Amino acid sequence: MRRQKGFTLVELVMVIVLLGIVATISTQFVSLSTRGAIDLGDRQQRALQGVVVSEQITRELREAHPLSVRVTPDTNPQCIEWIPILGATSYSSVPVDEASTDVRIAPFSGDVTGRIEDSPSSFRLAVYGYPATNFYDVGDVQASISPKLSSLEDDDSVADGKIVLQSSHRFNSGSPRKRIYAIQEPVSICQSGSRLYRFESYGFHTNQLSFSELSNPALSAVEGVLAANVQESSFKVDYTPASLRRSAIVNFAFVLKAQNTEETTRVTQEVQIRNVP
Repeated sequence: MRRQKGFTLVELVMVIVLLGIVATISTQFVSLSTRGAIDLGDRQQRALQGVVVSEQITRELREAHPLSVRVTPDTNPQCIEWIPILGATSYSSVPVDEASTDVRIAPFSGDVTGRIEDSPSSFRLAVYGYPATNFYDVGDVQASISPKLSSLEDDDSVADGKIVLQSSHRFNSGSPRKRIYAIQEPVSICQSGSRLYRFESYGFHTNQLSFSELSNPALSAVEGVLAANVQESSFKVDYTPASLRRSAIVNFAFVLKAQNTEETTRVTQEVQIRNVP
């Protein structure tokens, strides 16, 4: 009779134990590898998000009128506000000594001219005026910023174009280089909680508005979210005003936080706002 061969119970138990050990190690390896890949993806996503958000703020600030930038005190939350420039040109005549509704300018670029002609009341004119005190006080009859525009016209009798204001105005001073700017309504960026907000279309206000005032529905400001995973109270702004000899400088920083971990990514940026009188 042939002898039968097989595994003993001890051998089977040992195989099962070894397989369990191998499976445990494999599971841990796969888990750690997966966790590492997820963490790496989160870091890359936050880094990319930081670049996108900081680049958006930087590009907008570079188009700001350098005398218009203002920052709330170092409180929570902190806000930065500025007036965007649509376009710039030189003027041959602006009302400085005597109020008038007429301004003579060299033509803007075609795109700027088209936007002003489509909606003149959406824009104002700004002439460099020092000091910059009450730069936002558009109610002043002798301010650096004009009333809203009524029209932009070509005058065949002269080489310059003609801008008509909705009401008589005289600027507080002229520009050394006869520069004039078509500007839009102010823009603000503030943090509240874990979100970074952008506000526009809320009009001109002599005193800078806080986040609570900007977010008040009665103001009818257009509100957008730049980022929704910002560490609380991390948005900080440091502003060095422009002078006749140097540009304005804005340093801003914020911290992006991970959704499921304690990891954070700090973003800092310096922006120079050119000062061309």
